[in-house]
Amino acid sequence: MRKLPSFFSLRAFEAAARLQSFALASEELHLSPSAISHQVRGLENYFGKPMFTRSFRRVELTMEGRRLLDQLSVAFDLMEAACEELGPAR
Repeated sequence: MRKLPSFFSLRAFEAAARLQSFALASEELHLSPSAISHQVRGLENYFGKPMFTRSFRRVELTMEGRRLLDQLSVAFDLMEAACEELGPAR
């Protein structure tokens, strides 16, 4: 069995980090900003360190958050390519 945090937490983190906004991530994923925040908080609890520094209407990645985003971006790109390859022709 793989030892990974929740996929939903990883997906919420990736969107929030890429868009630099919990609000924009919530729109993209069709969730509330609070749901994004809870997923990210769960991920931070899993790793035992913050992934973002938060201020009013703004989030910035920590060094650890940047490292995670860099690796997740590659993984999500690979998953997207695999799904496109197997999906119906457009």
